[in-house]
Amino acid sequence: MRTLTALVVVLTASLASAQTRSVFLDELTWPEIREAQAAGRTTAIIVAGGIEQNGHHMALAKHNAIAKYVGGQIAERLGNALVYPVVPFSMAGDPIEKTGHMRLPGTISLPSEVFLGVIRGVALSAISAGFKNVYVLGDHGGGQSELRLAADTLDADWRGRGVRVRYLSNTSAGQKINAYLAERKIAPGGHAGVAESAQVMFIDQQKLMRRDKYAVAAAGPEATTGSNGDPGLATAEMGKTFLDIKATDAVEQIRKLAAETK
Repeated sequence: MRTLTALVVVLTASLASAQTRSVFLDELTWPEIREAQAAGRTTAIIVAGGIEQNGHHMALAKHNAIAKYVGGQIAERLGNALVYPVVPFSMAGDPIEKTGHMRLPGTISLPSEVFLGVIRGVALSAISAGFKNVYVLGDHGGGQSELRLAADTLDADWRGRGVRVRYLSNTSAGQKINAYLAERKIAPGGHAGVAESAQVMFIDQQKLMRRDKYAVAAAGPEATTGSNGDPGLATAEMGKTFLDIKATDAVEQIRKLAAETK
């Protein structure tokens, strides 16, 4: 009896550890992932980020930092999900013609078909691992059509076998963030502007932001500075609000989609 009781205690502690140790898949061992799934974490969150120039004042890791933070928040709020490593590259311009953000050093850009293939590969890996619900979303503006196509085609292939793959739009969250700024008579600024700068300020202002370059960022058009707007108007508190908007909007979409399939 004592042996059985001890075994129950060990198994219970193991499951609790798998649930609370981390929501990030790459911070777990494979037995911990299996235990987490057995405890109910059968949803996978896949977020695409990007490496691209962000002007003089913000490091290239912007989208990846935001994607990881938001992905973690989504999983924490759902309570039944794990977050796959951020897909770190996006569609950011032609590297030969140097269009889009490829005109400035550091940006990494994938062709449409490669980006689509990567998303499909990661989602298929999640299905193979045993996740029953897979959600894909992207913080980068480019590649949204590819994200939707990857999800829709995989969902068509797998829903008959009890697996759903869904795309989450970032349109509504973007509209809410712009409305927040408009109410305060602040121009969002577009690429590497107030909204994005605020989010990165909250996540890691010391490492990713260059406060001494804010004036340069606000001095000219994006074509010359690489950014648009005045990051000096952004605050970390504002960034927390925007990140919360993104996570809340994604969770609401997930819960709505889950309810529709019951």
